[in-house]
Amino acid sequence: MAWQFTPLTLTSADNIDFMIHGLFSYEIFGQTVWITTSHVCILIVMLILIGFAFAANRVLVKASPTDAPTGFQNFVELLIEVFHSIISGSMGKATPRYFNYISTILMFILLSNISGLLGLRPPTADYGTTFALAIITFCLIHFAQFKHNSLKSIWTDMCSPLPPWLPLWFPINLISEIAVPISLSLRLFANILSGTVIMALVYGLLSGIAIAWPSFLHIYFDLFSGAIQTYVFAMLTMTYIAQQIGDD
Repeated sequence: MAWQFTPLTLTSADNIDFMIHGLFSYEIFGQTVWITTSHVCILIVMLILIGFAFAANRVLVKASPTDAPTGFQNFVELLIEVFHSIISGSMGKATPRYFNYISTILMFILLSNISGLLGLRPPTADYGTTFALAIITFCLIHFAQFKHNSLKSIWTDMCSPLPPWLPLWFPINLISEIAVPISLSLRLFANILSGTVIMALVYGLLSGIAIAWPSFLHIYFDLFSGAIQTYVFAMLTMTYIAQQIGDD
């Protein structure tokens, strides 16, 4: 097994590289399976989040209800309040049921998007990552749909705007439903990949003068754009689920 490391900070135009690379492979059931840079970056992001979760749980368990929160505890409580405000604004009474999932994707996607600041290739610049997130959201949307709506009302909606006994619009509405995970995943993937490509070009083509000033580009592509795309993905997820739940 041979390890390879491909940094984003490149030294010449001939070495511009923003692709996903295989680090090592193994055989399973006669098939070759590769562990890529995306897998490693996802693992690093997950370990950071797991470490944060354990630290937050430890602090909150030991916290005194009579003392004012300080330091790390104050940050954790503030983060929870911000997440609750965002989620409750879109999901209302359904907030407790979906708070954990929405909070998780908010933290995972945001940390993945800004991981370029840590010298990683953002996992969300890999379509396999964003599509997996979109499929999970897609399953939750239709779980809520079948849980909170009758089959008759679902069929009526799929045939809308025509009556349910004339399902001419059913194929079009079905395609629009199937397009949800594709549009969710492509939007996030394309925006993060474009930032990754631009930064690779900057460091590759302008390596001789790429001193200090690329940090302003990182602020936009990693922090600003990364935060916006995180919010968009989470907001669309909440909107789609809330539409299925209705007034329940």
